[in-house]
Amino acid sequence: RSISSASVTDMQRAPSTSSLTSWMARRSASNVSVADLVREPSQKDVLNWTRPSEPRDRAESLKRKIQCLLNKICPENVSTIVDKMAGVEVNDADDLEVMIELIFKKAVTEPHYCETYADLVFSLKSVFPEFPSDDGGSPITFRSAVLNICQMEFEKVLAPDVTEDKVEQNEEESNKIRKNRMLANMKFVGHLFLRQLLSAKVIGSVIRELVLSDDPEGTPEEHAIECACELLTSVGYTLEGLPMGTRNLMQVCGRLLELKSAKTAEGKNVYSRRIQFLIQDLLETRSAGWTKKVFKSIAKTKDEIRVEQEREFASRSRGQSATGAEHVLAGQRPSCLRD
Repeated sequence: RSISSASVTDMQRAPSTSSLTSWMARRSASNVSVADLVREPSQKDVLNWTRPSEPRDRAESLKRKIQCLLNKICPENVSTIVDKMAGVEVNDADDLEVMIELIFKKAVTEPHYCETYADLVFSLKSVFPEFPSDDGGSPITFRSAVLNICQMEFEKVLAPDVTEDKVEQNEEESNKIRKNRMLANMKFVGHLFLRQLLSAKVIGSVIRELVLSDDPEGTPEEHAIECACELLTSVGYTLEGLPMGTRNLMQVCGRLLELKSAKTAEGKNVYSRRIQFLIQDLLETRSAGWTKKVFKSIAKTKDEIRVEQEREFASRSRGQSATGAEHVLAGQRPSCLRD
């Protein structure tokens, strides 16, 4: 409705005493005082106030920064990535574990670069300081954090697959992904051992737990046999040269030979032909002094590729066929760490 000029005049007039009284009564009825509206925050309020998203934002920022550096790594720029990761702010043991977990994740999803990621871990071992343990025990170092992550990853290998998500991928594809991750994990653990980040005692306990059983009649799962063969192939030559390693190898290889020909009560083979051939290949590699012919090369630098091409050209010039295969010592330490 329209507003009359008289109404406008009434609104422009100063409020009367009665109107102020009624306004205060209404304000009192709402239990809100003017003092409450303008009161300064107490010291307790200030101390209790925090920005809830800040810790999460920092953790996400740390992960993004590390992940960005890992995405750029290759055999030629490891030293550059090490320098940049050394500049990442790591304030406590949790930050340290986040960094190592991300490296592990990249290594098992990119097994072609396992040696490169192992070189990265080796270079970072003396960069970060020790951090106090939450339970008051020994301080957490980079090496002990690596050992803890290895233990957690190994427990995942032995744990049964309880994945219930079968919508996007069928069971066969899910098992294949899990198996590839386990094998890459064993390969990465082996390269950490070759760089003296894990001891022969740790490797011995891993292969024994994979192959040996407290039950004489019990047999390990096929995926456990595959993991043991992958790990032994990655460390065999170096492990054989250590007293503790030799004892473990004799025990485990003897057990593998028994499992290769194991039969069920019905007279059928316990393991598939593929697993039997895998065990046989490992035993023959050990008998040959861990010399093995490989066709699938690892990630190499440009200089290493150039030398390999020159070697192939020289072979062709002498009338020899260049098959692309090369003989290597399975499980030999990197040249920079050999005595």
